Amino acid sequence: MNKEAIIDNIRRKRSFLCVGLDTDMKKIPKHLLSEEDPVFVFNKAIIDATAPYCIAYKPNIAFYEYGDGGWASFKKTVQYIKTQYPDQFVIADAKRGDIGNTSAMYAQTFFSTMNADALTVAPYMGEDSVTPFLEYQDKWVILLALTSNRGSQDFQFTEDAAGERLFEKTLRVSQRWGDDHNMMYVVGATQGSLFEDVRRIAPRHFLLVPGVGAQGGSLEEVCRYGMNSECGLIVNSSRAIIYADNELEFASAAGREAMKIQQEMAKYLSEKGII
Repeated sequence: MNKEAIIDNIRRKRSFLCVGLDTDMKKIPKHLLSEEDPVFVFNKAIIDATAPYCIAYKPNIAFYEYGDGGWASFKKTVQYIKTQYPDQFVIADAKRGDIGNTSAMYAQTFFSTMNADALTVAPYMGEDSVTPFLEYQDKWVILLALTSNRGSQDFQFTEDAAGERLFEKTLRVSQRWGDDHNMMYVVGATQGSLFEDVRRIAPRHFLLVPGVGAQGGSLEEVCRYGMNSECGLIVNSSRAIIYADNELEFASAAGREAMKIQQEMAKYLSEKGII
């Protein structure tokens, strides 16, 4: 999926919401556990309920790596989205990144075999660990830049002798490898006004923004400091949507929660003159 298609979907749906499919067998409704593939049945119901309100889905691979069954659930989930909702942008949240030949195999797995549109990638092994992911047309690398967890303070804010912080160097140097048509950045919603620092270096790139909802990030702050003239944001919410209810009506509850976020997003898009 190219950049223009993503922007068109944002305008058409009046939304830049990504639903995180962090599907935990311990948290899904108990009545689903008798199904042959409870994870896929859960995901399918969540997707059907939320698709009108979002433009992307982000399965976190950690929730699918428990064995052959988990990988099968992941593959079926991606195939279902691609078949039933082909306008949705599918992000495999795998945080891969290794020496070149290994990265090439990761890229083949997620882009060719699994048919994901984007993959999250750890950048800290440098250019040769990232460029194999950039060889696929209309596929996206989403580099970790400034994350939402408390431990982001440990390394990402470290300054060099010139006062440049590590996350800033990541943004600056990585733009030699790709551009705003094949590379995005992860910037956590909890970082607030630091989005301004990110935008000074990467004004046109899309930012994948986790941390809204259960992690306490503010959508209003994200939009105030991070939105550009094309929107430039894909804001993820996982637990607050998919676990809004764990009874028989879990999917309807997820749909209502997604609609509530979409309505707030539409307001910010309108204020910015994007829709």
